[in-house]
Amino acid sequence: MNDGVKIDPRTLPVPHSISPEAQALLKRLVGADGVPLNALHAMPSSDDHDGWRRLQGAVAQHYAAANAGQEASLRASLATITLGDATVHVATPASGVADFAYIDLHGGALVFGGGENCRLAAARQADLHDLVCYGVDYRMPPDHPYPAALDDCLATYRHVLTRHAPQHIVMGGRSAGGNLAAAMVLRARDEGLPLPAALVLLSPEVDLTESGDSFQVNRTVDVVLPNPLMSANLLYANGADLTHPYLSPLFGDFTKGFPPTFLQSGTRDLFLSNTVRMHRALLKAQVPAQLHVFEAMPHGGFMGAPEDLELAAQVAQFVREQLRRA
Repeated sequence: MNDGVKIDPRTLPVPHSISPEAQALLKRLVGADGVPLNALHAMPSSDDHDGWRRLQGAVAQHYAAANAGQEASLRASLATITLGDATVHVATPASGVADFAYIDLHGGALVFGGGENCRLAAARQADLHDLVCYGVDYRMPPDHPYPAALDDCLATYRHVLTRHAPQHIVMGGRSAGGNLAAAMVLRARDEGLPLPAALVLLSPEVDLTESGDSFQVNRTVDVVLPNPLMSANLLYANGADLTHPYLSPLFGDFTKGFPPTFLQSGTRDLFLSNTVRMHRALLKAQVPAQLHVFEAMPHGGFMGAPEDLELAAQVAQFVREQLRRA
């Protein structure tokens, strides 16, 4: 008896069912040999802390180059505050309603994406939603493993609650940020804090055990995130149980309360299973949840194609609708 379906070597063509810009992105991220360029970069082992620090430095340089000159196009004003051990970038929109707030948790495999990248992301969210945005520049491993990042997110939420009613707060994150957003809501609820108005989870990394089907089906098909992140997951967990809901919120109990949630993924996203399983779990617990799956989209989107603009508009509409009910 076999264990599954055997697939002979084959080339998956770039589909014509997506925008020309999205097609170009899928082609650009694959080498002449048909191997995704991102698959050529191996991650250090979870116990190679020096290796992770070197990789963090290289990724920071990549982010810096990608973000160069972008602040000039942003309308929101930026300030940085410190809440205990947490660093938070506060972006205030040029217009908008000061009573409402958005808490943004950046992606980056729970290891990358802080600093200036996080700061600019807060301003982008403030511009998109016309809300005050708190971008949590949470601490990361190897120097600050779990639960440091979650502690920083919770400290930020407690701070925001002193300035905004819970029904006026939306929290969101992409990838690793989606993990922290969902985990923070579970922990906040368990600690007796009120729930925010809504949650936005974009290709969320809600299962650090990587048990879903798409971790096999979309492996190397996802040109942005072609390989699993288990080494980073183990680095972050630092020996903690990966199945604990504060590390893998997919396995949480949502019947005790959870806010309305917007979930997004793509058919070529390594985290597709994370997203659809989270959606099913929320529906089973009778939590209002929207699932948006985009054709051929890899992890994190198409980097500016029309589909990404469509997604941003849908997220903004969801946030407006949830806050309107406050």
